[in-house]
Amino acid sequence: MKILDIIELPIPEIKVIKYQRFIDHRGYFTETFRSSDMFTQTPFFKGQFLQANESFSYKNTLRGFHFQWNPFMGKLVRPLFGHLIDYAIDIRPESTTFGKIIGYDMPANINSEIAEWIWVPPGFAHGTLLVEDSLIEYFCTGEYNPDCEAGIKLDERYLDWNLCTTYIYRVFKRTLQTSQLITEKDKNALTLEGWLKNPNSKEFV
Repeated sequence: MKILDIIELPIPEIKVIKYQRFIDHRGYFTETFRSSDMFTQTPFFKGQFLQANESFSYKNTLRGFHFQWNPFMGKLVRPLFGHLIDYAIDIRPESTTFGKIIGYDMPANINSEIAEWIWVPPGFAHGTLLVEDSLIEYFCTGEYNPDCEAGIKLDERYLDWNLCTTYIYRVFKRTLQTSQLITEKDKNALTLEGWLKNPNSKEFV
């Protein structure tokens, strides 16, 4: 795996990992993940990846904002095709960026020599918005536990968008207001205030 660059986003725990594709007249070849490269060049990873997920979504699907404890779950996410906007909310009660959301635009382009992963560590609620019919893949540092999961309400009014571009915010707001591809569970999840009152929030320090 040829890692080209690692970029810190406005909340520095969230990072984008850019890696090389090798393109010729037949198409391209790339290593999307190699343990020896990923874990030596990206020391912010703790532990191992224990679960791999794949998700297909139709255009204007909004999923999130999900998180888990016992075990904690960090996510390494990339689009295989389509157009992903990846969102993360800081849900650590004592963090200086608690309640702030960031979004990262990740259109898939098979003709590009550079591809990307985004790393969303434990302590953040994760969401995805699919601007086109899209397939995404993500590796998880913990196995899924339905008894220790929760979500933050899909409502832009509860969040601090100061770290997002106008485009990232407007696409989210428009999709939230118009799309039918959002679950009631995600619409009616915890507010940030409700999360602070939840005893499990103390797990995220």
